[in-house]
Amino acid sequence: MAPITNGRLIFKEIPTGYPIPGKTTVYDTTSTIDLENEPLDGSVLVKTLVLSVDPYLRGKMRAPERQSYTPPFFVGEPLYNFGVGKVVRSENSAFKAGDHVYGVLDFAEYFIPKDITKLEVIVRPEPTLPYSVYVGAAGMPGQTSYYGWKAYAKAKAGEVVFVTTAAGPVGSLVVQLAKQDGLKVIASAGTDEKVKFCKEIGADVAFNYKTTNTADVLAKEGPIDIYWDNVGGPTLEAAIANTALQARIIICGYISQYNGEEDYGIKNIKNVLFNQLSINGLYVTAHHERYKDEFYKVIPKKLASGEFKYTEDITRGLESGGEAILEVQKGLNTAKKIIVVADD
Repeated sequence: MAPITNGRLIFKEIPTGYPIPGKTTVYDTTSTIDLENEPLDGSVLVKTLVLSVDPYLRGKMRAPERQSYTPPFFVGEPLYNFGVGKVVRSENSAFKAGDHVYGVLDFAEYFIPKDITKLEVIVRPEPTLPYSVYVGAAGMPGQTSYYGWKAYAKAKAGEVVFVTTAAGPVGSLVVQLAKQDGLKVIASAGTDEKVKFCKEIGADVAFNYKTTNTADVLAKEGPIDIYWDNVGGPTLEAAIANTALQARIIICGYISQYNGEEDYGIKNIKNVLFNQLSINGLYVTAHHERYKDEFYKVIPKKLASGEFKYTEDITRGLESGGEAILEVQKGLNTAKKIIVVADD
């Protein structure tokens, strides 16, 4: 077979604000690949099927010398993130042709991973779930929700939790985990459509933070015992101002400051002392060993049965990947953003 075009989404330029398609990220068709004869050197050749688009990708679009909790993208190379692919050829005994794999995949139609330890064969415990769900509610975002809730929430029935970006893949599962545990849930989202979804999955109070004052809602509906923070900034400050004694704050993200915004100084940090607050930063891989097996026993089954609900916002084609990334940063996605690169 002659070499074929291998489309890739390249990290082209470090952005100063939002990542601009065609400038920050560029869809490239100059690369080719010979599916039958490409050297594998003990690795595998993977066909990319679906890719996850997550807010944290913006943090990887930085200068290499800037330190962070996750490595940076490198200019001139493809982006990468969690995804599902299919093995085309293998020179590794842990994988065979036809296997579906989950892990860190290049934003490329085909790729040969340099670090094969970042891939694992998917054995779908609930095969009725599409593979796209395994990069969303049954993948890293769902794991983030489950691990963080198990590790840090210390939830008790009757308590009050406030969840931000509550219609997203992480927040929406937190809402449902909290309702399962008997809590009152306050949920915020950025559109009326997303607010409606929050109510459908059980939120007792749901509001559009763009049209309703967050501090006013919390003052009325709180005090809050648990705050799940995906945004940081003034929302975190409002939550701290309305905490109950010995409340728990779980910091999962800070999208309000991902795109070049000036760091926001929390003015009421003294409340951490006065209210004896616990604050934990959540990094999903730190909890894999403890909760991964339990997660796959519990969550896919609940998703497949409909007990837990999920939604997806699908972009088809890697050539539209830059637009998908920008939509997530601006909050224009309507649900968990997924890029479908190819059908099985």
